[in-house]
Amino acid sequence: MRKPHRRGGTMAMEKSSSKYRTQFWYVAMASFLLWLVLLYLSSSSAKTVHNHARLFRQENVIDLPIENVPQNHESDEAPVVVSEDISVDNSSLPVSVDISPDDQMSEDKKVVTDLVEELEKERVENEKKRVDSVITIGRSSRARRGHREPRKARSSGRLEAEKKKVRQKDDDESNVENSDENHQALDKEPNFFEPRKDVEPKKAQVDDNDDDLESKRGKELPNDLSSDDVEDDNTSEPEPKTQRKFSSNNNNNSEAKNRVISKRNQPKRVGKVMLRPRETRSNDPCKGKYVYMHEVPALFNEELLKNCWTLSRWTDMCELTSNFGLGPRLPNMEGVSGWYATNQFTLEVIFHNRMKQYKCLTKDSSLASAVYVPYYPGLDLMRFLWGPFPFMRDAAALDLMKWLRESPEWKRMDGRDHFMVAGRTTWDFMRTPENESDWGNRLMILPEVRNMTMLLIESSPWNYHGFAVPYPTYFHPSTYAEIIQWQMRMRRINRRYLFSFVGAPRPNLGDSIRTEIMDQCKASTRKCKLLECVSGSQKCYKPDQIMKFFLSSTFCLQPPGDSYTRRSTFDSILAGCIPVFFHPGSAYAQYIWHLPKDIAKYSVFIPEKNVKEGKVSIENVLSRIPRTKIFAMREQVIRLIPRLMYFNPSSKSEDTGRFEDAFDVAVEGVLERVEGLRKRIEEGKEEIFDFPEQYSWKYNVFGNVERHEWDPYFDRP
Repeated sequence: MRKPHRRGGTMAMEKSSSKYRTQFWYVAMASFLLWLVLLYLSSSSAKTVHNHARLFRQENVIDLPIENVPQNHESDEAPVVVSEDISVDNSSLPVSVDISPDDQMSEDKKVVTDLVEELEKERVENEKKRVDSVITIGRSSRARRGHREPRKARSSGRLEAEKKKVRQKDDDESNVENSDENHQALDKEPNFFEPRKDVEPKKAQVDDNDDDLESKRGKELPNDLSSDDVEDDNTSEPEPKTQRKFSSNNNNNSEAKNRVISKRNQPKRVGKVMLRPRETRSNDPCKGKYVYMHEVPALFNEELLKNCWTLSRWTDMCELTSNFGLGPRLPNMEGVSGWYATNQFTLEVIFHNRMKQYKCLTKDSSLASAVYVPYYPGLDLMRFLWGPFPFMRDAAALDLMKWLRESPEWKRMDGRDHFMVAGRTTWDFMRTPENESDWGNRLMILPEVRNMTMLLIESSPWNYHGFAVPYPTYFHPSTYAEIIQWQMRMRRINRRYLFSFVGAPRPNLGDSIRTEIMDQCKASTRKCKLLECVSGSQKCYKPDQIMKFFLSSTFCLQPPGDSYTRRSTFDSILAGCIPVFFHPGSAYAQYIWHLPKDIAKYSVFIPEKNVKEGKVSIENVLSRIPRTKIFAMREQVIRLIPRLMYFNPSSKSEDTGRFEDAFDVAVEGVLERVEGLRKRIEEGKEEIFDFPEQYSWKYNVFGNVERHEWDPYFDRP
């Protein structure tokens, strides 16, 4: 009976001790900070005292008898220096001497003048010592390098021969020896006296510094070697030289100046920006396919996953971002494994993990045809969409752009070979700067991002740089066998209903046709199956229930919702259900890399205007399609399944055989686009794009901007 009581007392003591420990650390930290402040103040005071003490050092104090003070004080007279051997008996001086105020002021002025002159002389001597020490160090290091390099030894022998010729012409042997000792370094010597005022080619600037240094020290450059010999010596010694030689020959000085002038007149080499990746062997299977992945700071991706509990208020994103972004594993469906409860907003994580397994991923950016930026803009934005601080939505994106601009890979094409993935629609990243409180952030309108290629689950028809990639589905196979098994199952399944619709009405959207579609489906109870996602319905959030609806239908209706596209489109294709579209922006003008150009081979298009006005019956249109054509369309849809889903990132490329998934198709599309931009830059095109941005959708789909029947769907108000 006492154990719980003791346990409670122990807990109370632990809490009390923890409280005291916390207070102790607070006091310790405060003491430490106070100690730092006192240390800083004491060091500052000591430095000040040291600076003042220099004027009153014992060596600067001149203690002379008054009668020995000279009467002539000229400004150019050297300061009086008293030897330490001379002792002055101050006791022999008179106790008091009558000195007029003017004499006293002149005496003080002289003392101050002498002190200043002595300090200036000391400063100059210290400067000379510092220069001499640097030159001595350079000579010793040069000698050590010369001992290691046989080419320099051969060069030294040649210079010895030249030196003998000079000795025959020059009477001053000492000057010749000094010249021989220092002639090896005529090209690089820093100027210790003057700052660099202009930017010139490296060797020319070094010679300028040499000329300035020579003039200040009252010495002249030698000319033991001809210009040809100097060039040969530089060729044989590629390493930078750290010595300098000085002599007193005026002719040599003039020739050195001529050499400086000739170097100044040489054209400057302008670094050429490398647009194309470095060439590899001709039989390289990854030639033209290499991708380099930036190692961005962890706060742009990994830390978002570590703090997954901050991503959403209503959804457990920690669970949904598990398994490489695939989410929790689901039971087998139709006897096939590889099913996960994947959230549509985790595409960034899935793509990043798939990129890590990309067969042509390289760590050498010079080989890369494209550069991937592993940033999670959708997850980053999700944290602040409903928060009280809208300015935080742009913070990470702006920091990333600054980081990218400073990288050497960005400077190669000004970011036009970079690409990034966002697991949300483009409208979430299109907020204008003047409307800070509006939805989303302004990632897509940043100048740097407009140079990049952006992959989103829905793109804008009126943007150059945005391209749509498929939504993640629930199926992520790891092997070739799982893909084949699922496709065979879709061919044999019995479909009871002609068409079906899974979704919710949009009464607040005036141009929405969902209400009309649901009404027609309710009127065709025997041929249409409806799953209405109203408040309180849980079936719309269960993957197995959604897939059962699609598996039982021949056609699946895919009207626009809050935006043009739907995840339901890819779930229905995964189930072998033929999609029915009502707006070209729902698929045809979006997924241009993943879907066939011939839309009639795999889908049915019914203009939404006809449905809105009640001019068409969906049941009648679908019933008139011949059975043979339905079989052909379904076969095309089933063949599209691999390229519209994302393989499990834990699988290897050889495990999935010849199949390409949505990731592979997207990377190929990026590489082709970057190659096109690179060619236009190499051709000197002033404009990267030769069509108005508002017609981007038309150019991407048809390759031209001529008038088309779909224009009314994309006319901007």
